[in-house]
Amino acid sequence: MTIASREDSALMTPAPSRSFPSDFLFGAATAAFQIEGAAHEDGRRDSIWDAFCRVPGAVINADNGDVACDHYHLYRDDVALMKDMGLQTYRFSTSWSRVRPDGGALNTQGVDFYKRLVDELLGADILPWLTLYHWDLPQALQEQGGWTNRDTADRFTEYALDLHDALGDRVNVWTTLNEPWCSSFLSYTAGLHAPGHYSVEEGVLAAHHLLLAHGQTVRELRARDESLTLGITLNLTVADPADPSEPADVDAARRIDGQFNRWFLDPVFRGEYPADIVEDIRKVDASAMAAWEAAVQPGDLEAISTPIDSLGVNYYHGELVGGTAPANPPKPGDAPTDRPGASPFPSHEGIFWHERGLPRTPMNWEVQPEGLTRLLTRVWTEYAQPAGTVLYVTENGAAYDDELVIDGGEARVHDHERVDFVRGHLSAILDAVDAGADVRGYFYWSLLDNFEWAWGYEKRFGIVRVDYDTQARTVKDSGREYSRIIDARAIEHSAATIS
Repeated sequence: MTIASREDSALMTPAPSRSFPSDFLFGAATAAFQIEGAAHEDGRRDSIWDAFCRVPGAVINADNGDVACDHYHLYRDDVALMKDMGLQTYRFSTSWSRVRPDGGALNTQGVDFYKRLVDELLGADILPWLTLYHWDLPQALQEQGGWTNRDTADRFTEYALDLHDALGDRVNVWTTLNEPWCSSFLSYTAGLHAPGHYSVEEGVLAAHHLLLAHGQTVRELRARDESLTLGITLNLTVADPADPSEPADVDAARRIDGQFNRWFLDPVFRGEYPADIVEDIRKVDASAMAAWEAAVQPGDLEAISTPIDSLGVNYYHGELVGGTAPANPPKPGDAPTDRPGASPFPSHEGIFWHERGLPRTPMNWEVQPEGLTRLLTRVWTEYAQPAGTVLYVTENGAAYDDELVIDGGEARVHDHERVDFVRGHLSAILDAVDAGADVRGYFYWSLLDNFEWAWGYEKRFGIVRVDYDTQARTVKDSGREYSRIIDARAIEHSAATIS
């Protein structure tokens, strides 16, 4: 199976519904650590998240991924569920700690699990979309410096090529990294994610070595097979100034955009880091930037900017920021753990978040579909289109306080807010396509309720409910509505009755 090309990306919008292009892919996404479980089976060893879960106060309720959704044992049932829902593609990640435990020799038992999963997907006519890294670095490599150590980029490329040896004949779509902003600044600078460090220097070094790992791996995979579809997934935002006429507010938005978006987009697409942000961070920590400059060796940026076929865009909400503190600031959206966190933005002094009156989820994340339209059109115009790269929304979702009820003798979850969320963001994608952006697909996050990092099992993102005691799966109303949209390949102006 391969991703179809599109000769004409223009979209006609018929009434009374909005149709999707004929080659638009509908899927859902998960991550290995969040759903697989089987943490100590068949040769798997600790990842940094296994270790972080054991740090007192790091994860709510001291939750961990030992069992999670038990997908390792229930994958056949989960794939059957995907087929019933009409999913065309499934974005999953492979566990480095399962494939090369401790970053060492290949573990054939771990590889065999992914062979079985891919075979099951292909048998259900679902396109496998493989992500090589979704934050589960082997703990043994972290003890050697983790992503602050340049050697980790080489170890990652070895791991990627091992998986290509095993799956390259059946998997055509390969994503190198998921959200390197999270696995660098959120993890090595803010201390909020594994390994939980508080260092500007470690954050910038980790970001560079993650991107180097991406570039090296794309080069090696491309050399092996030119037909592969290769890319990276970045979590991106829309940073708006609280008052566009106020210079301090505009500057705050510039710094958030630069540290969140451009620090990764510019090296991947332009072969350079954003000079303004380099200087912003230097003002905060000159020694960190000296170490970073020494780490950026000749040829690194050429490798990082190796052309890619697709860019995955993960979008959850935007940011409204200013240079002065508001009277009533919004509540933070981080997990309320006992372990303190720092800002993930090295240059954060004088930046304050503002309220704009949008609906918010129970995690206090704004619901802002129009931000996705603006983000996609901007990324398409400034980065992807000039590079000949197409776009996919590889994550988008929301956590709500779902309740399981018995309705007519049937287990149901009436999550109308998530139904509206899915419809609103799919409509926002169509708005971007109308504006000329070549967006080829959408992956809801997440297929299943799962381990939500520092939130543990407190928050549910899935369109399928998981009972963690029994492992029973229940398709929520949002999953039913998503299936209906997939079947119709259109969004009706008024939602049909969900049954």
